[in-house]
Amino acid sequence: MATHKYSIGVDFGTESGRSVLVDVSNGQEVASSVHKYANGVIDEVLPGTTIRLDPDWALQDPNDYLEVFKTTIPAVLKESGVDPADVIGIGIDFTACTMLPTKADGTPLVFDTKWRNNPHAWVKLWKHHAAQPEANKLNQIASERGFSFLDRYGRKISSEWFVPKVWQILDEAPEVYQAADRLIEGADWVIWQLTGIETRNSCTAGYKAIWSKREGFPEKAFYKALDPRLENLVDEKMSRKITPLGQRAGGLTEQAAEWTGLLPGTAVAIGNVDAHVAVPAATVTEPGRM
Repeated sequence: MATHKYSIGVDFGTESGRSVLVDVSNGQEVASSVHKYANGVIDEVLPGTTIRLDPDWALQDPNDYLEVFKTTIPAVLKESGVDPADVIGIGIDFTACTMLPTKADGTPLVFDTKWRNNPHAWVKLWKHHAAQPEANKLNQIASERGFSFLDRYGRKISSEWFVPKVWQILDEAPEVYQAADRLIEGADWVIWQLTGIETRNSCTAGYKAIWSKREGFPEKAFYKALDPRLENLVDEKMSRKITPLGQRAGGLTEQAAEWTGLLPGTAVAIGNVDAHVAVPAATVTEPGRM
């Protein structure tokens, strides 16, 4: 009898993360597990401090994401009794735009006690709306200067998106912006933690960071028009290498294998956005099908 093979999907939501183990031969859900974030949505007081957040702030602790890997994946393996050798891959989805500043090796600034009391060093969750002033200025500047990318987005970039959030960091905490070697989506950060390889997925880049496959990112003149200090944002703190969905980001590192109970080298897919992963599952797999 042929040995069944399995994949694991990990969904990072607003209040919790969950894993599901699926039989790839028939799509059957074999086991699932949910982990509630210890710090949840941080929108009133910064953890471990008396620092109160202004209205419209919504932060998270990146350690909560690691705990999802460490608790839910071992749980589905235990519940199912599946041999880790029969798990052929992991895919994740994440709320967007959820972004954070890190050092060059991917370590979040908030893991450093030097930055823990600065709200801008934490993860800005998708529903962080405190960057609305920056979003308003961005839309005005882009419209006045005739940047065509606005047409792709209904002529308006949201405060939830990547560039307004980055600009808010620069406006309100330039020291955090300067200390950050990388500014990255949560979807890509967790893949980095699993594989040791920094990648940028095409879905969040196109959906939230003003990138398109045809045109790439906006020209440097756009970022300079926002703030001269942002002129080289993409090259200095992001990446122009954008990877399509469905590609292999890398394999599990020894450390990630220890966290999850899976084998080192197990394939990890490029990250994706939570709402978008439902598209192929809803059988929308070809042009013209809705």
